[in-house]
Amino acid sequence: MAANYFGVLVSDPWLQNQFTQVELRSLKSHFLTMRREIGSLTLGDLPSRMSKLKNVGENLTEEERAAFLHDSYQNLGDEVDFELFLRVYLNLQAHATSRMGNGAKNSSAFLKSPTSTLLHTISESEKASYVGHINNYLGEDSFLKKFLPIDPSTNDLFEIAKDGVLICKLINVAVPGTIDERAINTKTALNPWERNENHTLCLNSAKAIGCTVVNIGTQDFIEGRRHLVLGVISQIIKIQLLADLDLKKTPQLVELVGDSQDVEELMSLPPEKILLRWMNFHLKKTEYRKTVTNFSSDVKDGEAYAYLLNVLAPEHTNPSTLVVRDPLKRATLVLEHADRMGCKRYLTAKDIVEGSPNLNLAFVAHIFQHRNGLSTPEKPVSFLDISPDEAQITREESAFRFWINSLGVATYINNVFEDVRNGWVLLEALDKVSPGIVNWKIANKPPIKMPFKKVENCNQVVKIGKQLKFSLVNIAGNDIVQGNKKLILALLWQLMRFNMLQLLKYLRSYSLGKEFTDSDILEWANTKVKSTGSQTSMKSFKDKSLSDGIFFLELLSAVQPRVVNWRLVTKGKTDEEKQMNATYIISIARKIGCSIFLLPEDIIEVNQKMMLILTASIMYWFFKQPVEDQRSCGSSDSDIGNQLETSSNSTTYDTESESSTD
Repeated sequence: MAANYFGVLVSDPWLQNQFTQVELRSLKSHFLTMRREIGSLTLGDLPSRMSKLKNVGENLTEEERAAFLHDSYQNLGDEVDFELFLRVYLNLQAHATSRMGNGAKNSSAFLKSPTSTLLHTISESEKASYVGHINNYLGEDSFLKKFLPIDPSTNDLFEIAKDGVLICKLINVAVPGTIDERAINTKTALNPWERNENHTLCLNSAKAIGCTVVNIGTQDFIEGRRHLVLGVISQIIKIQLLADLDLKKTPQLVELVGDSQDVEELMSLPPEKILLRWMNFHLKKTEYRKTVTNFSSDVKDGEAYAYLLNVLAPEHTNPSTLVVRDPLKRATLVLEHADRMGCKRYLTAKDIVEGSPNLNLAFVAHIFQHRNGLSTPEKPVSFLDISPDEAQITREESAFRFWINSLGVATYINNVFEDVRNGWVLLEALDKVSPGIVNWKIANKPPIKMPFKKVENCNQVVKIGKQLKFSLVNIAGNDIVQGNKKLILALLWQLMRFNMLQLLKYLRSYSLGKEFTDSDILEWANTKVKSTGSQTSMKSFKDKSLSDGIFFLELLSAVQPRVVNWRLVTKGKTDEEKQMNATYIISIARKIGCSIFLLPEDIIEVNQKMMLILTASIMYWFFKQPVEDQRSCGSSDSDIGNQLETSSNSTTYDTESESSTD
């Protein structure tokens, strides 16, 4: 049966089965943007226009895409419809994937978004490595130990992952405290609803720690789609293994740099780049004269590993390692050296020789964790001492970074303040939030060497922001290029807020033709809580009484009565009780389907911006539910319409005047 997605008929059953609806929606958006920019779209136009597509744009140059199409299609002047575009995309992606392992460019699958691949194949070596990691870190878990250890030679991993518990637990190993385990459904036999809640919780939590899960849903876990499940697991493990590559956690890293300017540069690098710098720092002490630039082709011969381990653990050196000529034998000796150091392998000698980027990265990261060979600073590192204001800036940077990456932009960002300075990723985010608003004809694509080209991009960002009625007084494109943290955060906050208000506006006609406002959200939340008979309310999104968490727990209970276990809720009187309530709020909000990026501290300290986003996210989730489900929670369409009519005319509280300046 033909499927009609977004007004375009996809008649080929095989083609339908290659994509999820989310993937089709994203690709459809790209296709329409390209056609809108140049009118009639031909095969010859595609190489220059597909640079923003994941895998194809990342792993193939424009020249490589053009050469492939020239060899594959007789007439490049043929007009492209949506089905032909999808076929070209699949062919190019298969071509890109077939070249994996041939250099640094292709090492991005693990470092960025392995869940985006459409080729339903998995690496047995990677699966075995990740299974070993899970067995090691979760083997003693009180719930999972009856299922572990997992046999890596089977597909038991994907069966065990079907109830969602394992991946929730793995997230907490990677970033402790992300999920309040009281929110995980851990009965022996879960019903479909409880299982779906666990998957929703783990996916929203994975996004909140930096995973890219744009093309995966709860059904993929339930069906055990191996390449997607393994993609999520690999990202979570990567985050865990690279967690120590941060100056705050490992101040010894200052040994890698000289003056304070170099320190700032080091702090802005993604963890995998710091790992490469650390590796080269030690290799400079040896006779090894090459620079390692990737975890694939540059380490395939095993020489870099041999020299590195000789520096870190000379007591375990085997002279034969640098004498043998066979790379496979050398790789075997390298792993034996690592074993004597007490390092877990994560890979085989064959994986080294074949240049597996994922497993080589995991191997080096574990060596760093086990023995980094750096000196402890004699004096406290003063630049790591941060004020409360700077701590909040750091939290907001993380929230906005993870939010932008969750949009599915082509450029993965590792540090907001550095990665937005050329303006390109901000234009990508704006195009996701308001499709078609960016004039790509005048945008300058990275790499950008000329500073004025960056300013041009950022000027367009500011111009679009003003068009969207953001408060951008005294903000110019050059402020973004210069990395002005407060102005960048102010812009991103307004972009996130705009996105949430637009989602609410277009989801249903409850706004009666009016724009949603902060006051609408505030009034809705108070009305929902009041409908349960509670006397709790919030006066504003900076109401200090919110710090105990009770209001948000009552709001969540109002929209989904079964989600809050009140036996687990504290009175929120002490700091410890507030922390317990805050972590529980975040986990159960994610469990019902809210995509949020705040931390417990944001609730405890009543961060006005995050309180608004949390409330709006709960409201958005509620509006997405079938009308009959909403009515069962005490609201009808007319009730909500009347409520918003009243609140839109209210002048008792105007958060919009404060939202972008605080």
